[in-house]
Amino acid sequence: MDLSLFPRISLGHFPTPLEPMTNLTALLGGPRLWIKRDDCTGLASGGNKTRKLEYLMAEAIAQGANVVITQGATQSNHARQTAAAAAKLGMKCMILLEDRTGSTDPDYTDNGNVLLNRLHGATVERHPGGTNMQQQMELLAERLKAEGARPYVIAGGGSTPVGALGYANAAFELIAQAAARGLSIDYLVHATGSAGTQAGLVAGLHAANSKIKLLGIGTRAPKEKQETMVYDLACRTSEHMRMRGGVPRESVEANCDYVGGGYGIPTPGMVEAVTILAQAEGILLDPVYSGKGMAGLIDLIRKGRFAKDENVVFLHTGGSVALFGYPNAFDLPKS
Repeated sequence: MDLSLFPRISLGHFPTPLEPMTNLTALLGGPRLWIKRDDCTGLASGGNKTRKLEYLMAEAIAQGANVVITQGATQSNHARQTAAAAAKLGMKCMILLEDRTGSTDPDYTDNGNVLLNRLHGATVERHPGGTNMQQQMELLAERLKAEGARPYVIAGGGSTPVGALGYANAAFELIAQAAARGLSIDYLVHATGSAGTQAGLVAGLHAANSKIKLLGIGTRAPKEKQETMVYDLACRTSEHMRMRGGVPRESVEANCDYVGGGYGIPTPGMVEAVTILAQAEGILLDPVYSGKGMAGLIDLIRKGRFAKDENVVFLHTGGSVALFGYPNAFDLPKS
Protein backbone atom coordinates (compact mmCIF):
# COMPACT_ATOMS: atom_id res chain seq x y z
CA MET A 1 0.00 0.00 0.00
CA ASP A 2 1.55 3.29 -1.17
CA LEU A 3 0.22 6.28 0.77
CA SER A 4 2.42 8.63 -1.24
CA LEU A 5 -0.46 8.73 -3.71
CA PHE A 6 -2.34 10.98 -1.26
CA PRO A 7 -1.51 14.68 -0.75
CA ARG A 8 0.45 15.28 2.45
CA ILE A 9 2.25 18.27 3.89
CA SER A 10 5.08 17.99 6.41
CA LEU A 11 4.10 19.26 9.86
CA GLY A 12 5.67 16.80 12.29
CA HIS A 13 8.85 15.01 13.31
CA PHE A 14 8.72 11.43 12.06
CA PRO A 15 9.34 8.64 12.76
CA THR A 16 8.51 9.13 16.42
CA PRO A 17 10.59 7.12 18.92
CA LEU A 18 9.77 3.56 19.94
CA GLU A 19 11.19 3.08 23.43
CA PRO A 20 11.21 0.34 26.08
CA MET A 21 9.53 1.12 29.42
CA THR A 22 11.91 -0.93 31.52
CA ASN A 23 10.96 0.56 34.89
CA LEU A 24 7.22 0.19 34.33
CA THR A 25 7.74 -3.39 33.14
CA ALA A 26 9.59 -4.21 36.36
CA LEU A 27 7.06 -2.36 38.50
CA LEU A 28 4.14 -4.32 37.05
CA GLY A 29 6.00 -7.63 36.71
CA GLY A 30 5.61 -7.84 32.94
CA PRO A 31 4.69 -8.02 30.09
CA ARG A 32 7.53 -6.32 28.21
CA LEU A 33 6.26 -2.77 27.78
CA TRP A 34 7.17 -0.31 25.04
CA ILE A 35 5.93 3.16 24.17
CA LYS A 36 5.46 4.74 20.75
CA ARG A 37 6.12 8.42 21.40
CA ASP A 38 3.55 10.29 19.32
CA ASP A 39 3.74 12.96 22.00
CA CYS A 40 6.99 13.83 20.19
CA THR A 41 5.49 14.82 16.83
CA GLY A 42 6.76 18.35 17.41
CA LEU A 43 3.79 20.52 16.46
CA ALA A 44 2.74 22.75 19.38
CA SER A 45 4.15 20.28 21.96
CA GLY A 46 3.16 17.26 19.87
CA GLY A 47 0.37 14.72 19.80
CA ASN A 48 -1.44 12.29 17.55
CA LYS A 49 -3.46 14.89 15.63
CA THR A 50 -0.35 16.07 13.80
CA ARG A 51 -0.33 12.91 11.69
CA LYS A 52 -3.94 13.51 10.67
CA LEU A 53 -3.38 17.19 9.99
CA GLU A 54 -0.60 16.44 7.52
CA TYR A 55 -3.24 14.97 5.21
CA LEU A 56 -6.13 17.26 6.17
CA MET A 57 -4.19 20.49 5.74
CA ALA A 58 -2.82 19.25 2.41
CA GLU A 59 -6.42 18.82 1.26
CA ALA A 60 -7.29 22.29 2.59
CA ILE A 61 -4.44 23.81 0.58
CA ALA A 62 -5.46 21.87 -2.53
CA GLN A 63 -8.95 23.35 -2.20
CA GLY A 64 -7.57 26.88 -1.89
CA ALA A 65 -8.72 27.41 1.71
CA ASN A 66 -7.50 30.42 3.67
CA VAL A 67 -9.25 29.63 6.97
CA VAL A 68 -9.78 26.36 8.80
CA ILE A 69 -12.62 25.62 11.21
CA THR A 70 -12.63 22.82 13.74
CA GLN A 71 -14.23 21.85 17.04
CA GLY A 72 -13.55 19.92 20.20
CA ALA A 73 -13.97 19.84 23.96
CA THR A 74 -12.62 22.72 26.06
CA GLN A 75 -9.17 21.14 26.51
CA SER A 76 -9.01 19.76 22.97
CA ASN A 77 -5.55 18.63 21.86
CA HIS A 78 -6.85 18.52 18.30
CA ALA A 79 -7.86 22.19 18.42
CA ARG A 80 -4.42 23.21 19.71
CA GLN A 81 -2.56 21.32 16.97
CA THR A 82 -4.93 22.62 14.29
CA ALA A 83 -4.31 26.18 15.45
CA ALA A 84 -0.56 25.58 15.24
CA ALA A 85 -0.80 23.98 11.79
CA ALA A 86 -2.85 26.90 10.50
CA ALA A 87 -0.31 29.36 11.90
CA LYS A 88 2.55 27.47 10.25
CA LEU A 89 0.76 27.52 6.90
CA GLY A 90 -0.36 31.13 7.05
CA MET A 91 -4.06 30.40 7.46
CA LYS A 92 -6.61 31.74 9.88
CA CYS A 93 -8.08 29.28 12.39
CA MET A 94 -11.46 29.36 14.09
CA ILE A 95 -12.09 26.94 16.94
CA LEU A 96 -15.45 26.01 18.43
CA LEU A 97 -15.16 24.55 21.94
CA GLU A 98 -17.92 22.49 23.58
CA ASP A 99 -18.26 22.36 27.36
CA ARG A 100 -18.43 18.62 28.04
CA THR A 101 -17.52 18.67 31.74
CA GLY A 102 -19.36 21.66 33.27
CA SER A 103 -16.16 22.81 34.96
CA THR A 104 -15.85 26.53 35.67
CA ASP A 105 -12.31 26.29 37.05
CA PRO A 106 -10.30 29.05 35.31
CA ASP A 107 -7.38 26.64 34.91
CA TYR A 108 -9.65 24.36 32.90
CA THR A 109 -11.48 27.01 30.90
CA ASP A 110 -8.52 29.27 30.02
CA ASN A 111 -5.22 27.48 30.68
CA GLY A 112 -3.53 24.52 28.95
CA ASN A 113 -4.74 23.96 25.40
CA VAL A 114 -7.06 26.98 25.49
CA LEU A 115 -4.13 29.27 26.24
CA LEU A 116 -2.15 27.80 23.34
CA ASN A 117 -5.08 28.09 20.94
CA ARG A 118 -5.03 31.84 21.48
CA LEU A 119 -1.24 32.05 21.50
CA HIS A 120 -1.23 30.49 18.02
CA GLY A 121 -3.64 33.22 16.90
CA ALA A 122 -6.86 31.21 16.67
CA THR A 123 -10.23 32.65 17.57
CA VAL A 124 -12.15 30.66 20.18
CA GLU A 125 -15.94 30.38 20.32
CA ARG A 126 -17.60 28.52 23.18
CA HIS A 127 -20.75 26.36 23.12
CA PRO A 128 -22.67 24.50 25.84
CA GLY A 129 -22.56 20.72 26.16
CA GLY A 130 -24.87 18.86 23.79
CA THR A 131 -24.55 21.42 20.98
CA ASN A 132 -24.56 20.01 17.45
CA MET A 133 -20.98 21.06 16.81
CA GLN A 134 -20.81 19.85 13.22
CA GLN A 135 -23.85 21.98 12.41
CA GLN A 136 -22.30 24.99 14.13
CA MET A 137 -19.13 24.61 12.06
CA GLU A 138 -21.13 24.39 8.86
CA LEU A 139 -23.12 27.51 9.77
CA LEU A 140 -19.88 29.37 10.49
CA ALA A 141 -18.44 28.20 7.16
CA GLU A 142 -21.48 29.55 5.32
CA ARG A 143 -21.12 32.93 7.02
CA LEU A 144 -17.45 33.08 6.12
CA LYS A 145 -18.17 32.17 2.50
CA ALA A 146 -20.71 35.00 2.32
CA GLU A 147 -17.93 37.32 3.49
CA GLY A 148 -15.60 36.12 0.75
CA ALA A 149 -13.46 33.71 2.77
CA ARG A 150 -12.55 30.18 1.67
CA PRO A 151 -13.14 27.95 4.73
CA TYR A 152 -12.16 24.32 5.18
CA VAL A 153 -14.04 22.42 7.89
CA ILE A 154 -12.19 19.75 9.89
CA ALA A 155 -14.30 17.26 11.83
CA GLY A 156 -13.65 16.88 15.55
CA GLY A 157 -10.42 15.00 16.16
CA GLY A 158 -9.65 15.10 12.45
CA SER A 159 -11.50 11.81 12.33
CA THR A 160 -12.32 11.39 8.64
CA PRO A 161 -10.96 8.95 6.04
CA VAL A 162 -8.46 11.63 4.98
CA GLY A 163 -7.31 12.26 8.55
CA ALA A 164 -7.16 8.56 9.38
CA LEU A 165 -4.53 8.12 6.67
CA GLY A 166 -2.12 9.55 9.24
CA TYR A 167 -2.54 6.47 11.41
CA ALA A 168 -2.55 4.01 8.56
CA ASN A 169 0.88 5.48 7.87
CA ALA A 170 1.76 5.24 11.59
CA ALA A 171 1.00 1.52 11.46
CA PHE A 172 3.49 1.11 8.60
CA GLU A 173 6.03 3.20 10.52
CA LEU A 174 5.70 1.08 13.67
CA ILE A 175 5.98 -2.19 11.73
CA ALA A 176 9.20 -0.94 10.10
CA GLN A 177 10.66 0.18 13.44
CA ALA A 178 9.89 -3.16 15.04
CA ALA A 179 11.44 -5.06 12.12
CA ALA A 180 14.59 -2.94 12.27
CA ARG A 181 15.20 -3.91 15.89
CA GLY A 182 13.98 -7.51 15.62
CA LEU A 183 10.98 -6.84 17.85
CA SER A 184 7.87 -8.97 17.57
CA ILE A 185 4.93 -6.87 18.80
CA ASP A 186 2.02 -8.81 20.25
CA TYR A 187 -0.31 -5.93 21.20
CA LEU A 188 -0.66 -2.25 20.38
CA VAL A 189 -2.74 -0.40 23.01
CA HIS A 190 -3.95 3.19 22.83
CA ALA A 191 -6.67 5.59 23.94
CA THR A 192 -9.61 5.81 21.53
CA GLY A 193 -12.10 8.69 21.37
CA SER A 194 -13.22 10.28 18.10
CA ALA A 195 -12.19 7.03 16.33
CA GLY A 196 -9.70 8.38 13.78
CA THR A 197 -6.53 7.05 15.38
CA GLN A 198 -7.89 3.54 15.91
CA ALA A 199 -9.61 3.43 12.51
CA GLY A 200 -6.40 4.41 10.75
CA LEU A 201 -4.42 1.81 12.69
CA VAL A 202 -7.00 -0.87 11.88
CA ALA A 203 -6.81 -0.03 8.17
CA GLY A 204 -3.02 0.21 8.17
CA LEU A 205 -2.38 -3.01 10.08
CA HIS A 206 -4.84 -4.84 7.83
CA ALA A 207 -3.22 -3.43 4.67
CA ALA A 208 0.16 -4.62 5.94
CA ASN A 209 -1.25 -8.06 6.83
CA SER A 210 0.16 -7.54 10.33
CA LYS A 211 -0.49 -9.96 13.18
CA ILE A 212 -0.30 -7.21 15.81
CA LYS A 213 -3.44 -7.22 17.94
CA LEU A 214 -4.91 -3.74 18.43
CA LEU A 215 -6.77 -2.66 21.57
CA GLY A 216 -8.37 0.73 22.08
CA ILE A 217 -9.11 1.96 25.58
CA GLY A 218 -12.26 4.10 25.36
CA THR A 219 -12.31 7.63 26.73
CA ARG A 220 -15.87 8.74 26.09
CA ALA A 221 -18.43 6.29 24.63
CA PRO A 222 -19.83 2.87 25.63
CA LYS A 223 -18.19 -0.15 24.01
CA GLU A 224 -20.80 -0.89 21.34
CA LYS A 225 -20.99 2.73 20.19
CA GLN A 226 -17.21 3.15 20.20
CA GLU A 227 -16.55 -0.01 18.23
CA THR A 228 -19.27 0.87 15.74
CA MET A 229 -17.73 4.33 15.15
CA VAL A 230 -14.26 2.85 14.72
CA TYR A 231 -15.39 0.08 12.38
CA ASP A 232 -17.42 2.45 10.22
CA LEU A 233 -14.50 4.86 9.85
CA ALA A 234 -12.01 2.02 9.32
CA CYS A 235 -14.15 0.72 6.45
CA ARG A 236 -14.40 4.18 4.89
CA THR A 237 -10.65 4.70 5.34
CA SER A 238 -9.93 1.35 3.73
CA GLU A 239 -12.13 2.32 0.80
CA HIS A 240 -10.36 5.69 0.54
CA MET A 241 -7.05 3.79 0.45
CA ARG A 242 -8.48 1.74 -2.46
CA MET A 243 -8.20 -1.51 -0.55
CA ARG A 244 -10.46 -4.33 -1.60
CA GLY A 245 -12.64 -6.21 0.86
CA GLY A 246 -12.71 -3.66 3.67
CA VAL A 247 -11.52 -4.64 7.14
CA PRO A 248 -12.69 -7.55 9.32
CA ARG A 249 -15.06 -6.59 12.13
CA GLU A 250 -13.04 -8.65 14.63
CA SER A 251 -10.04 -6.35 14.11
CA VAL A 252 -11.88 -3.62 16.05
CA GLU A 253 -11.78 -3.97 19.84
CA ALA A 254 -12.42 -1.24 22.39
CA ASN A 255 -12.46 -1.67 26.16
CA CYS A 256 -14.58 1.15 27.57
CA ASP A 257 -14.44 0.24 31.25
CA TYR A 258 -12.17 3.16 32.14
CA VAL A 259 -14.21 6.19 31.00
CA GLY A 260 -15.39 6.90 34.54
CA GLY A 261 -17.87 9.74 35.02
CA GLY A 262 -17.57 10.89 31.43
CA TYR A 263 -15.35 12.47 28.82
CA GLY A 264 -12.66 14.67 30.35
CA ILE A 265 -13.70 13.86 33.93
CA PRO A 266 -10.76 12.61 36.05
CA THR A 267 -10.72 9.08 37.48
CA PRO A 268 -8.54 7.60 40.25
CA GLY A 269 -7.06 5.21 37.70
CA MET A 270 -6.06 8.08 35.41
CA VAL A 271 -4.44 9.96 38.30
CA GLU A 272 -2.50 6.83 39.29
CA ALA A 273 -1.41 6.14 35.70
CA VAL A 274 -0.23 9.71 35.05
CA THR A 275 1.67 9.72 38.36
CA ILE A 276 3.28 6.32 37.77
CA LEU A 277 4.51 7.22 34.28
CA ALA A 278 5.82 10.58 35.45
CA GLN A 279 7.73 9.07 38.36
CA ALA A 280 8.79 5.71 36.88
CA GLU A 281 9.59 6.68 33.29
CA GLY A 282 9.80 10.48 33.25
CA ILE A 283 6.97 10.56 30.70
CA LEU A 284 4.01 12.94 30.90
CA LEU A 285 0.59 11.60 29.89
CA ASP A 286 -2.58 13.68 29.64
CA PRO A 287 -5.69 13.50 31.87
CA VAL A 288 -8.26 12.94 29.09
CA TYR A 289 -6.84 10.42 26.60
CA SER A 290 -3.43 8.89 27.24
CA GLY A 291 -3.93 8.94 31.03
CA LYS A 292 -7.12 6.90 30.82
CA GLY A 293 -5.59 4.71 28.12
CA MET A 294 -2.65 3.89 30.36
CA ALA A 295 -4.98 3.38 33.33
CA GLY A 296 -6.75 0.72 31.30
CA LEU A 297 -3.50 -0.93 30.26
CA ILE A 298 -2.18 -1.03 33.84
CA ASP A 299 -5.41 -2.51 35.16
CA LEU A 300 -5.53 -5.14 32.41
CA ILE A 301 -1.93 -6.12 33.18
CA ARG A 302 -2.84 -6.54 36.84
CA LYS A 303 -5.78 -8.71 35.80
CA GLY A 304 -3.53 -10.97 33.71
CA ARG A 305 -4.74 -9.97 30.24
CA PHE A 306 -1.22 -10.24 28.79
CA ALA A 307 1.40 -12.98 29.08
CA LYS A 308 4.63 -12.08 30.88
CA ASP A 309 6.75 -12.64 27.77
CA GLU A 310 4.56 -10.67 25.37
CA ASN A 311 5.64 -7.35 23.88
CA VAL A 312 2.99 -4.67 24.40
CA VAL A 313 3.36 -1.24 22.82
CA PHE A 314 1.44 1.72 24.23
CA LEU A 315 0.81 4.48 21.72
CA HIS A 316 1.27 7.81 23.49
CA THR A 317 -1.18 10.16 21.77
CA GLY A 318 0.25 13.26 23.49
CA GLY A 319 -1.71 16.03 25.17
CA SER A 320 0.31 16.69 28.32
CA VAL A 321 -0.48 20.41 27.91
CA ALA A 322 -3.96 19.56 29.25
CA LEU A 323 -2.42 18.74 32.64
CA PHE A 324 -2.30 22.47 33.28
CA GLY A 325 -6.08 22.52 33.04
CA TYR A 326 -6.42 19.85 35.77
CA PRO A 327 -4.07 20.81 38.64
CA ASN A 328 -6.66 19.98 41.30
CA ALA A 329 -7.05 16.39 40.07
CA PHE A 330 -3.61 15.56 41.50
CA ASP A 331 -2.94 15.51 45.22
CA LEU A 332 0.58 16.86 45.00
CA PRO A 333 2.50 18.49 47.86
CA LYS A 334 2.50 22.28 47.90
CA SER A 335 5.77 24.14 48.36
